[in-house]
Amino acid sequence: MHVRKVRRAALAAVAAAALLLAGCAETEFLVNTAKRLQEPAPKQPGSVGRYKVGTPYQIEGVWYYPAEDFDYRETGIASWYGPGFHGRDTANGETYDQNALTAAHRTLPMPSVVRVTNLENGRSIVLTVNDRGPFARGRIIDVSRRGAQLLGFESNGTAKVKVEILPEESRQIKLAALNSAQGRQEELQVAAAPRETVAAEPLPPVGGEPNTQIARAPAA
Repeated sequence: MHVRKVRRAALAAVAAAALLLAGCAETEFLVNTAKRLQEPAPKQPGSVGRYKVGTPYQIEGVWYYPAEDFDYRETGIASWYGPGFHGRDTANGETYDQNALTAAHRTLPMPSVVRVTNLENGRSIVLTVNDRGPFARGRIIDVSRRGAQLLGFESNGTAKVKVEILPEESRQIKLAALNSAQGRQEELQVAAAPRETVAAEPLPPVGGEPNTQIARAPAA
């Protein structure tokens, strides 16, 4: 008799524990679901930037002279930028995405394509220039956060790199940007084209018939 009571008590304890675990799992599921529902959806990049070289400009007493230079090659220090700029407009009107393979340069056309090689570890990637910077002395390029991760210097913040423009790819992306801009301009012109209005004028009565009206477009 005593053994049966012990078994019943044990079974009851197991059942209670199972119910408790199920309740905890359900609570955790509901909490996680609520978090996902409350988290705002990330802004989707998708704005198309315009092709831009730009005019000379001055930052902190230093003059910079943007130009098309398809022979560009330089060695220096690279840095990276990310969270504080994510989702903002770049210098040529794109939406900055810190997880995309992009970069900021002080004088190269936007967009243009460059190869960046980390001289400290040999890693190399291709990036699209779509912004201006960096303006800290001694630095030649600012890459996206993703670019820094792939080049292996996210934690260090900077690295010695070699930057080379890719001429053919840069010419192709320039043409694509110009064609895209022309297409958008044509769409705007069509949407803004004036439309003729139709005016109704009464006709003189003929044979005692009631007045009728005709519709015509106004003279140009």
